[in-house]
Amino acid sequence: MMAGTVPVDSLQINILVDNSIEWMTALPPPFLNEVPQQLRNNPPIDEKLTGLPFIDLENYCCGAHGLSFLITTTHGDQRHTILFDAGPESKSIDRNIKALKIDPKAIERIVLSHWHADHSGGILTALQLIREAQEGVSNPLPVDLHPKRPIARGIAPAPSFKPIARLPADPTLEEIKEAGGEPVLNAEGHAICDGQVWVSGEIQRVTDFETGLVGGIEWVDGSWQREPGQLVMDERYAVVDVRGKGLVIFSSCSHAGIVNVLHSASKTFPGRPIHMILGGLHLAGPELAYRIEPTVEAIASYKPDYVVPLHCTGFDAKVKLREALGDKIVPGGVGTGVFIVAVKDDESEENRNTRSG
Repeated sequence: MMAGTVPVDSLQINILVDNSIEWMTALPPPFLNEVPQQLRNNPPIDEKLTGLPFIDLENYCCGAHGLSFLITTTHGDQRHTILFDAGPESKSIDRNIKALKIDPKAIERIVLSHWHADHSGGILTALQLIREAQEGVSNPLPVDLHPKRPIARGIAPAPSFKPIARLPADPTLEEIKEAGGEPVLNAEGHAICDGQVWVSGEIQRVTDFETGLVGGIEWVDGSWQREPGQLVMDERYAVVDVRGKGLVIFSSCSHAGIVNVLHSASKTFPGRPIHMILGGLHLAGPELAYRIEPTVEAIASYKPDYVVPLHCTGFDAKVKLREALGDKIVPGGVGTGVFIVAVKDDESEENRNTRSG
């Protein structure tokens, strides 16, 4: 047991919100795109003509600029489900939960990675769906948040760094309470779900090339400030340790830098291999192109079994990752499911030795 956690027996991940939809690429086990999941889950049938199930496009998932994971873990007879981020607005989280036939009643906690609207914008809608499904339950739902909620954040692109727009407001603590949530404020790393999930604290910045969100600004004392808006110190990641496989790391936007995230996770869970990395790596845009090569080299050095680059990773970074790591790079998207079952530690070690040989 490390960092107050327990290795889980199984982990299921549903990508509820992402910028992309990926149906056409063949995915390796344990990944499954949306279409086969839908066809196995009571689809509508063409009873008048062919007798085949419909690909029910009217009720499939949609993409949106943001990210949300549904994370379900088991350890023995204990089972837990959390929502890690909630996407950018009310429509995508609502549609996609219903499209994937997710029962919101099972969600026992919402965790927000950081205060940016493309991750927080769906929280109030998610709370509404959960509370409606949990009819008769009076206890508020825990919503795990970093305590430093900004007044406002915006965009000031390089090279002028002139402010051009602000992001939509994050939900307030009072709005979360009114929607049936209970804000739980955490700046330090902590275990949740009976130790099955680890939520980090603030991420130590150790690399010299991961300098935050270029062009990010924050409203402080009546004016826009670059440093807090660029550093995004409220960002946190989550980890699940799957017995016999290793760490599954969720880094929603990686404003701290994905290499800093991997460094932090490796310090928190010393000696544990990294099985999978999922999330936005924030390498999109010409101003961040210089980070791609050292980031790819560093990720490769951690020898993950899989990397699922999502959201803000960017096309160029995905290409470079695929060139360097081949089929370890998985083109996931909204609707993708991941189904991981633990193996015995000796089996895992044998497989890892075989791969490295």
